[in-house]
Amino acid sequence: MAAIELSGVAKSFGNVAVIQGVDLTIEHGEFIVFVGPSGCGKSTLLRMICGLEPITSGTVSIGGKPMQGVAPAKRGVAMVFQNYALYPHMTVAENMGFSLLMEGLPKKERDARVRRAAETLQLGELLARKPKELSGGQRQRVAIGRAIVRDPKVFLFDEPLSNLDAELRVQMRLELAKLHRKLGATMIYVTHDQTEAMTLADRIVVLRSGVIEQIGTPLEIYASPHNRFVAGFMGSPKMSFLKAKVVKAVGRRLTLAVAGMTPSMVEIELAPGASVADQVMLGIRPEHFRLKGAKGPRLEARIDFVERLGGDSYLHAPDHPAGGLIIRQGEASAVKPETKAMAIGVDWNEVHLFSDDGRAIDVKRPAGGSTVEARRNLSES
Repeated sequence: MAAIELSGVAKSFGNVAVIQGVDLTIEHGEFIVFVGPSGCGKSTLLRMICGLEPITSGTVSIGGKPMQGVAPAKRGVAMVFQNYALYPHMTVAENMGFSLLMEGLPKKERDARVRRAAETLQLGELLARKPKELSGGQRQRVAIGRAIVRDPKVFLFDEPLSNLDAELRVQMRLELAKLHRKLGATMIYVTHDQTEAMTLADRIVVLRSGVIEQIGTPLEIYASPHNRFVAGFMGSPKMSFLKAKVVKAVGRRLTLAVAGMTPSMVEIELAPGASVADQVMLGIRPEHFRLKGAKGPRLEARIDFVERLGGDSYLHAPDHPAGGLIIRQGEASAVKPETKAMAIGVDWNEVHLFSDDGRAIDVKRPAGGSTVEARRNLSES
């Protein structure tokens, strides 16, 4: 079994702590994605699991065995880097089988493993070619094939699609998803691209400044973020945040004042046990704004820019007095920028609420109103 256990794992470079006491359990066969902004420590954490980066404190266990002092080649892991790192003078078959040659495996067994991996990755007709004769997507598949032939317990991917164009990245995401289903191996994937995280992961680990902010399925992360950072980072385009003031609180029912809204008050009911201070932030996903048919209070906003993306359009209103808005319209939009202010409705059953320090506040959802009924307890983060 290739379960991975991180317990109190920390890493410092001099006085700078880049990983701060990470605890994480990855089950056998899971596809886990580490996601976060540049410099959050996700690649460093991956290299510590692989053994390429020594840990400052804590323990890493793979398959129930502590890895302290175990060389990378002996950990049963294979790593695929952002750079393909293929030998230019070798053929595809020679590149894929080179690690097996170094291990001293007989040629017959090497060739059999290379052929099996090539069939899995649709590289059978390319085995005699050299890297310069391959496209970017084909080179990346060779790099993945080089990992597969080792029959590792764990695959580690460090932003492997960053060098590919948009079309190839979509294609390779599909290939990786199919590969995971076929092999059933444990996979850890590092990316700063939240779209890759949402489409590939069984569970997502959101990192910031060397700390895990939230762990959950893509749906949990998107629908029930633990804090404002996760809410703003996961989602494209990002969530809109509006400043609001609590002007009345009766039991769990709050009356909030929001600038630039008609009428200026909106009522929200908290979940049992939740509490708020005077100042809060409303979080609204682009798809939860309504240009037509919305009920309740409306926001008055002037559209400065329209992104027309075919089936969807995104309307940008950065100068709204309570905070900038990004509104999704699921059709070719006829709205033009720099027009007078327009009334924009909101699906108030789907709004998120955050405290002044960024923590998520539980909001009561009507039956069937929200994808996820209630947020996780914040103490789990």
